[in-house]
Amino acid sequence: MKKLSVFMALTLAVCLLAGCAGTPVIYYTDCTCPVGSHEAVQVPAETQKQELPAEGALKIGLAVDTNVQESKSATAEENGEGKYAVTVAAVLVDDNGIIRDCIIDGIAASVKFDATGTVTTDLTAAPKTKNELGPEYNMVAHGGAIAEWDEQAASFASYVIGKTAAEVAAIAVNEATKPTGEDLKTSVTIAVGDFQTLIQKAVANAQHLGAQSGDALKMAVITSISDSKSADAENAGTAQLNVDVTALTLNGETITSCVIDAVQAKVSFDASGAVTSDITAPVATKNEMGDAYNMVAHGGAIAEWNQQTASFAAYVTGKTAAEVAGIAVDEGTKPTGEDLKTSVTIAVGGFQALIQKAAQ
Repeated sequence: MKKLSVFMALTLAVCLLAGCAGTPVIYYTDCTCPVGSHEAVQVPAETQKQELPAEGALKIGLAVDTNVQESKSATAEENGEGKYAVTVAAVLVDDNGIIRDCIIDGIAASVKFDATGTVTTDLTAAPKTKNELGPEYNMVAHGGAIAEWDEQAASFASYVIGKTAAEVAAIAVNEATKPTGEDLKTSVTIAVGDFQTLIQKAVANAQHLGAQSGDALKMAVITSISDSKSADAENAGTAQLNVDVTALTLNGETITSCVIDAVQAKVSFDASGAVTSDITAPVATKNEMGDAYNMVAHGGAIAEWNQQTASFAAYVTGKTAAEVAGIAVDEGTKPTGEDLKTSVTIAVGGFQALIQKAAQ
């Protein structure tokens, strides 16, 4: 009898929770990512055993996909280039797996080099994201699109609110992964296969870090190509795009949850401008690399990059962007405060800049 009462109480709690729901070189590519089937979302057994979060608690998730497969070697007639297609998605998800908010952005960038292995791109100019470019991305003027990339990405992000990851995967598309449903194709005509895959990944990555219903989801991306370098007789050249990204939530001006990640996308080439990298290999983020980033084994760090970044993200939760900007650091932007430097010894100036940008 006692077991039956416990079972009924748990069943009632789950039912009550289930009712809580809310809501510079430019080029274009069409992704042919596979579309998943529509399947019921199953709650993992290990999740069922955990304590249910407080009413209104949401999970925040971030995902980044990077592709360098269109990179090419130089010839006598044409420069080679490291060519990058990066897509980023942030989500808020409730405990029923329903997406409450979503933001999508992307970067299309290139670092060029000639047949002598010399970089010819201006490395001081940081590539803008597609959302930052807005109408400058020129899909309407030069491609006859119904709307610019940022507008179509925002329409898709709005469309997935209220859906589960499985439902996003099941959105009807054609062979080019462009929407075919009447309710979506009037506002989105670009390929969305990469969006579908990325959103599923962001939902899978989502964690309870303090976000609550009603918090505002924000995302910021900062890019750089300044680490690129020319080749010489002894050393390979590198076309390198660095992407730092954060997703965070705000209640007023206070950060209620935060996730940070980064990508170093490198394309190597020799003194003849021939690409020497495997451009078909997946490009992992630093969080995805985890221990394989090797800061502990090869740099003697106190913890890996992903662990230190998670510590910093937890530290800024509960602070305002202005308070984050005021965190004490040395000339290398490494923390100097006793309450932070025991867990974070990497430079955090870039993280501070990201959070300022996201909070604007």
